[in-house]
Amino acid sequence: MTATDPSLTALAQGWCALSLLHGRIEARIERALQAGHNLSAREYSLLDVLSRQHDGDGGHLQMKQVADAVVLSHSATTRLVTRLEDRGLLSRYLCPTDRRGIYTNVTKAGLELLEEARPTNNTALREAYEEAAGNPELAPLVEVVASMRVGA
Repeated sequence: MTATDPSLTALAQGWCALSLLHGRIEARIERALQAGHNLSAREYSLLDVLSRQHDGDGGHLQMKQVADAVVLSHSATTRLVTRLEDRGLLSRYLCPTDRRGIYTNVTKAGLELLEEARPTNNTALREAYEEAAGNPELAPLVEVVASMRVGA
């Protein structure tokens, strides 16, 4: 393979388009959540992931699982959890069966903020996709994402 290999160029162009789509969507969501709820997109994502935990088998996520779900490093996730805990949106406690493990739960205030912010997030996401669908470079990616059914 060389740097001028057409398949490599197409792959690089696809990656640039995907990165552009992601950036535009994230920026749109970030602006909407900050303006309406004083919440960053990452904070919203973390609250959303943690709100889906349950008390059943495997229902609580380890910090590495949380970090993977919100696409952050372990240390960045820990800092984000601390920030949200300081705001009263999350709480931490020791795992009852493994005293080395620490669980993080969304507080009542965190759940209320998440529910208030969810329509804002969904609207910003939909608007960002609609805008991207009008861009010939991004429209094929929007179609692919729209056709995905995660977990189906």
